[in-house]
Amino acid sequence: MHTAPSDTERQRRTAPARGPVARAGRVSAWAVAALVAAGLLLVVVRLPWAGDLGMHAATLQRLRHSPLHPGNPLVDADTPSPYYSPWTLLLGLVARPTGLSVFVVLRLAALAGLALLVTGVRSYVRTLTADRAAPALALLGLLFLWGPAQFAWSGFLGLNSLALTMAYPSVCALGLAFHFWAWLTRAARGAAGRATGLGLGLLWALILLCHQFTGVVATLGGLAVVTAARPARATLLRLAAGPPLGLLVLWLWPYYDFFALFSAGADLEAVHRSLYRDPAGRFGYALPGVVALGCRLRRDRRDPLVLFFLLGVLTVAAGGLTGHWSWGRALPAALIPAQLAAALEVVSAGRRAVRRGWACVLLGALAAGAWAQAGTLGYVVRRDALPGVVAAKYRAPWTGYQWAVRAGVRYGDVVMARTFAARQIPAYGAYTVAPGYPDVFLRDAGRRQAAVERYFSAGTGREERRGILREYGVRWVVGGGPAPWLREAAVGPGHQILYRVVP
Repeated sequence: MHTAPSDTERQRRTAPARGPVARAGRVSAWAVAALVAAGLLLVVVRLPWAGDLGMHAATLQRLRHSPLHPGNPLVDADTPSPYYSPWTLLLGLVARPTGLSVFVVLRLAALAGLALLVTGVRSYVRTLTADRAAPALALLGLLFLWGPAQFAWSGFLGLNSLALTMAYPSVCALGLAFHFWAWLTRAARGAAGRATGLGLGLLWALILLCHQFTGVVATLGGLAVVTAARPARATLLRLAAGPPLGLLVLWLWPYYDFFALFSAGADLEAVHRSLYRDPAGRFGYALPGVVALGCRLRRDRRDPLVLFFLLGVLTVAAGGLTGHWSWGRALPAALIPAQLAAALEVVSAGRRAVRRGWACVLLGALAAGAWAQAGTLGYVVRRDALPGVVAAKYRAPWTGYQWAVRAGVRYGDVVMARTFAARQIPAYGAYTVAPGYPDVFLRDAGRRQAAVERYFSAGTGREERRGILREYGVRWVVGGGPAPWLREAAVGPGHQILYRVVP
């Protein structure tokens, strides 16, 4: 019959290893982690642009101009947006009085997010083991135990993904999530004061508002923590005060209706379907972590990482079976515990020979993962300075539309542009006719997208095109060829032509 491990057994398993080999390993782990962190700081300077960076920059543009009534971040419409979170509001309030450019503020956001993440991982790992090398090993596991295929998505902590998303609210939310789990673990073990539950509830709501998908991951991790800790009744009652306060904060948040996100349309589901493709290629190097979780389960049936992993797997599997593809964003709830478990077995597996065996396995998986993501070096040094095999893995970031601003595009101007350009132009303060990203609160998003498609269609007549421009107050057009009502204003990268609309 299984019994829970005693406090003495827990202390023995989590005690730091001693001896010259252990000290050398500890120093090596921290040195590599520090080197990786230094590389990420250099990436902040470059701030490579891909994915959703334009959306976040556009959000800051609206908040710095009108913190109370920012309107839609992408199109000229008065709608709410889930991108108006406590984090972006804070950044907008920094940008407004200081006069700092949006991209400078995004660099500051990246620095703050990285600091929250590193300190959060350290804080949470310290609740799992006292070994001084464990936080460094855990950080390396989170960054490199992914798969042979390059993969980047907000809320996912692979090195390449983090390099492209460091300025996103998801990184801030993930850092807060690790702090949340650490605080909740200490509280559930008996250190919960009267205000602790309320503070945890407030932090939980903050994470959900900053990045909803990471909030789901934080929630699953929190459930695992409480289930594993089996807190005393008095402690549980104090913690129970948190969720109602968190729900109240979510309900009162003035910038968007949080609970309306549960009825998001099919567009959001379609975007996330690709998360279920090629799991071995994207996450294969995390498999040793699954084995490590099995070892932890044998030692403790209520291990928090095991419970966290199971909750994550069940959520993602349910999404795949029911066609709710957006539930795939809960994948970090399965990956994070597996990655942490693989790293922690090196210091907590028991006998020295077993720990050394795990060290070899971890080193091999980390090396394979680092090689798969070696192209990230291109965001630190110039591509022509990289060896050819590494340069082949590098994916150049987007170039941006500063050239359009120099040509005369100003804040509040409406630009007719296809999707790729529409994902970047609002970052400089202009609007586009149709949003470059799915928008669950913009009711006429489909009509706007149809208008853009009609305008650029070769079969659309002259008067219909001019009518579309008048309907949406368009002042500029990117691409599409010349017309009597257009005057060429500038030529950008890739021979894109910016036209000014003339009477």
